[in-house]
Amino acid sequence: MIPGILGSILPLAAGIIALILKYDFIVLAAMLALILLTTVGNGFIRGSLTCKYCMQQELGCPADRLFNKQK
Repeated sequence: MIPGILGSILPLAAGIIALILKYDFIVLAAMLALILLTTVGNGFIRGSLTCKYCMQQELGCPADRLFNKQK
């Protein structure tokens, strides 16, 4: 999960710096799209498509515990 988190935090940090240096609606829209995809999109993909069928959940995967709380 850490690479997935870093994969969204680093571009967001770069976007914040870019917005501070020169405000641009395209950068802001890209940041909002990234936030939407990493929260709602990632939750949907892990919760209903991938983690449900993964064999790693038997070993105690933290992503499975986070996204599949109904167990």
